[in-house]
Amino acid sequence: MADAPPIDKRSFIATAVVFGITALVLTFMGRSLWCSCGSAVPWSFDVWSKHNSQHLLDPYTFSHVLHGVVFFGLLWPLRERIGLGWRATISAGLEASWEIAENTNAVIERYRETTVSLDYFGDSVLNSMADIASCLAGFALAASIPWFASVGFFVAVELFLLLWIKDSLVLNVIMLVWPIEAIKQWQMG
Repeated sequence: MADAPPIDKRSFIATAVVFGITALVLTFMGRSLWCSCGSAVPWSFDVWSKHNSQHLLDPYTFSHVLHGVVFFGLLWPLRERIGLGWRATISAGLEASWEIAENTNAVIERYRETTVSLDYFGDSVLNSMADIASCLAGFALAASIPWFASVGFFVAVELFLLLWIKDSLVLNVIMLVWPIEAIKQWQMG
């Protein structure tokens, strides 16, 4: 799927606008800018702590990279009509839409009821910005390697996350859409 023509300035500016609007919306939704702990550490790798989704990086950063890989694949059929830069902007918009939806009270409660994220209270604004950037990194990766390498990367990251935190992008979607108690018990065990 190698696809690397230059990115035009307008799509770059549009992507920056997506970041800005998302940050404003999340701020108006009451999301904190940064972890309330005040720690300047840019990462938190403990998914069971109140720091998860509050710093720039956490284990779920990897699933946001996978979002970019998936979005690249989904937008691939449009490559003849929409340039790479604009497809990246669309991906950023899709990810930003998810970040806003994910931080609504309804989705936060859904996470707390059906997933392993019992103490999830939403993302910080900067964590959401890092998630969108991670999505774009995944998109860029998928644009620069063959499709089969993207598939291999996706599978490898999913397996890595399952072994590390007993969660992954696929499990997260399953548990949000159609929760399976056996999966939840395995994750908590």
